[in-house]
Amino acid sequence: MDPQLQPKAALNVPTAIIIAAVIIAISIVWIKKPTGTIVSSIASSTVGIPSLQTTLSPVTSGDHILGNPNAPIKIVEFSDPSCPYCKVFYPVMQQVMNTYGASGEVAWIYRAFPLDKPYDSAGDILHPNAGHESQALECAAVLGGNDKFWAYANRLYSITPSVTPATPKGLDQTQLPVIAEYVGLNVSAFNTCLSSGQTAATVNNEYESGVAAGVDGTPYSFIVTSGSSTPIPVAGADTYAQLKVILDQLVSSEASSSSAQ
Repeated sequence: MDPQLQPKAALNVPTAIIIAAVIIAISIVWIKKPTGTIVSSIASSTVGIPSLQTTLSPVTSGDHILGNPNAPIKIVEFSDPSCPYCKVFYPVMQQVMNTYGASGEVAWIYRAFPLDKPYDSAGDILHPNAGHESQALECAAVLGGNDKFWAYANRLYSITPSVTPATPKGLDQTQLPVIAEYVGLNVSAFNTCLSSGQTAATVNNEYESGVAAGVDGTPYSFIVTSGSSTPIPVAGADTYAQLKVILDQLVSSEASSSSAQ
């Protein structure tokens, strides 16, 4: 996970994140690995799922939603288009949607969290183009609705080189209108939207909502279920196998609750 307020060197240093939760009468310790994944150390044969008290903004029709808007399980992801861990996590979420989204059980909600703000007194910035790229995604939504937003995101995340010492600026920004043309948007209208800063406030609002929810790096996701008011945090780029353990339990729980009604 790319930290918001950590020096660049922190990207390669293992960081321990401990989340204590008493769920199904056990505790779980999550340890962040250098790859940005989260692994669980479970002291029981029953997998517990930690919840988190947070001020996460509720999902509305104004969100970018992939899948069933009324899905009983929603994964709200705060993401940065320039983040290397977000680039790793994106196809994981696509696999989640291929498995659980097709049946309407899970929906994916994307919110912008560009790490383009100074994180130290020297004014260093992790991803200088992330805000501009996030605005490009929003312009795709303005011009083409939800379908074009996700088409643009799919292309952007598939071709963008991660911000690394080898590619410190990530994607060549001249590729943003090329992506717009690729997904079938009006390029002239797209360029006007992007150059005018029309969607800057939308990106900033999504970023601020992430800060309010406790997001401090990317990717950072919350799993929201219809049966609970406390979301489940996923801090980092979990693997599909790790998410599947959680989602299978939640799907089963939601099914049991529905049948009992």
